[in-house]
Amino acid sequence: MAVAGDQAIWDEYVDGHSNATPYHRFAWLLSIEQAYQHENVSLLAFNDDTLVGVLPCIKMQKPFSKPSYCALPFCDLGFGLANDPSILQALQSEALALLQREGGNSFDYRDSVNTSPGDELAGKKVRMVLPLPGDSEALMAGFKSKLRSQIRKAEKNGLTCVITNSQTQIDDFYQIFAINMRKLGSPVHSKKWFECLFNNYAQQSILSVVYSDKVPVGAGIVLRTANKVAIPWASTVAEYNKLAPNMMLYWSLLEHVSNLGCTEFDFGRSTFDEGTYKFKRQWGAEPVPLYWSDLAQNLAPNQTTTDITSTGSDNVNKIRALVEKTWSKLPLGVTTRLGPKIRKHISL
Repeated sequence: MAVAGDQAIWDEYVDGHSNATPYHRFAWLLSIEQAYQHENVSLLAFNDDTLVGVLPCIKMQKPFSKPSYCALPFCDLGFGLANDPSILQALQSEALALLQREGGNSFDYRDSVNTSPGDELAGKKVRMVLPLPGDSEALMAGFKSKLRSQIRKAEKNGLTCVITNSQTQIDDFYQIFAINMRKLGSPVHSKKWFECLFNNYAQQSILSVVYSDKVPVGAGIVLRTANKVAIPWASTVAEYNKLAPNMMLYWSLLEHVSNLGCTEFDFGRSTFDEGTYKFKRQWGAEPVPLYWSDLAQNLAPNQTTTDITSTGSDNVNKIRALVEKTWSKLPLGVTTRLGPKIRKHISL
């Protein structure tokens, strides 16, 4: 089982694996342990003294319930990485055996599969991935004129941005993020979670904050491994959206990582052809289906990996809507105190 002393060899393997994402870095596991006290049950596979595979995994256990495993919580992806399929299978089998010994029966495994021509994606969850050219000038030149105009609009409206890989702008980010989570009726992450991420990812983390005068009106976090980056969180202040802070926010990050030599930008999860999908698509991002499954079931006979969709029962949706409406009316201070206590048990 992985321990803190494995971080260097773990990250070296992740950086060199073609399927790795920023969430595979050991920093994600450390941050979860430090911010939410969930147990890291990740595994490593060796051939003699050579690392040949890793399976990032977190043990989650709600009060008065059985433990469950998740690869990985609080993000879209967390699948195992290995030199060949047999090693990956061995890692999965060992993780399942550990789970069963602890009395658990659920293993949330989050994978992603490339599409084939003719695949039906309607209603399915996808991650939106943009290949990046050699630098920001080439990226801007490839945008449609309408998109370039929207980016310039934010500049003409007097917005400015600060890009940093320190924690100096976390307060501004968290102010925007917490307000938006309350509006959505969703329990917010703790500020400590973000502080841990920046501390552990260090130079592999980037924060952009957009300002109107001195007022923070937009902010987003990017995480990196090798030449791949992902943006797990981005928020803007609704009252300032007419100034196009979201356009400056995303462009500032795209420009920055392109000039760092990054080759892939993951815009995160959307429902195909709905909502945020269209915003991400205008930047040129392409959909890649997400396939989430319960590994405890999938390793049993006659079970196969399934994709996630946006479906749900009417009763569950009604209850969720009521809870969200109630939460959105609570004072902000209450949601930032209570939210993290709930959020730590929500793996999405």
